[in-house]
Amino acid sequence: MRPPPALSHGARATADLLTQFGLHPDKSLGQHFLVDPNQVERIVRLSGVTNGDHVVEVGPGLGALTAGLVEAGTTVVAVEIDAGLVTALEAQFSKQDVRVVHADALTADWNSIAPDAHRWAMVANLPYNVATPLVLDVLDGVPQIDHLLVMVQHEVAERLAAAAGSPNYGLPSVKVAYWGSAELVARVPRSVFLPQPRVESALVSIRRDPNFARTEPIDEVYLLARTAFAQRRKMVRRSLRSLVDHDMLDRAGISPDERPERIDVDAWCRLAAERRAARDV
Repeated sequence: MRPPPALSHGARATADLLTQFGLHPDKSLGQHFLVDPNQVERIVRLSGVTNGDHVVEVGPGLGALTAGLVEAGTTVVAVEIDAGLVTALEAQFSKQDVRVVHADALTADWNSIAPDAHRWAMVANLPYNVATPLVLDVLDGVPQIDHLLVMVQHEVAERLAAAAGSPNYGLPSVKVAYWGSAELVARVPRSVFLPQPRVESALVSIRRDPNFARTEPIDEVYLLARTAFAQRRKMVRRSLRSLVDHDMLDRAGISPDERPERIDVDAWCRLAAERRAARDV
């Protein structure tokens, strides 16, 4: 008998599904299953996805959010690394518009998962241990995913959405701002998960700039930012001395006495342009 999608259940039904399929939450994979239907409805609503949209979900677990996305009328590709959970998902959604992909999202072929014939949204409760690299990899390499609403550890959400000058501003903030904009849209209590994590979660919305026009490659911009943030307590005239000189900083409008956490992405791009121009002379 095919079990019902997990959206119709809470913690007890989720525990029953784990028992039915002989599964246990795997700490090494950061598995914390969403068991609150109200939170599922909120995530779907905040994502803005509607009937006919194409959605990729990473780390679907037992399918609570998957069911909510199906109910909204979307086409879902669910990427799950755990073979046991893949079996449970396929049993629940075999008659729904859901494709379950058994893969590691960090090494997966995204053109196969989310073909660029469509625009895609990523809506997911991401495992804590892969959240930041996955979001940044998707922004760098999967342009057909133009909107992300992802649940991550609260402090990760703050870093992804931080503006220059904020204590949370760092390399992830620079890369997100390079591609678009991010906003922390909701906090999520520990009580809505099974098992409960030790930290709070948050939902962060990331949207690509629809009029993206940056000319400096992200690798060039990121090299400068990464080098500076590796010595974030130092002024950039010292941390970047092997890459740029005082004149380049001046032409980019960056004080040589500035520290990296106060330099916004536009300034990093200007500095990358100055470095490129100096190489081309």
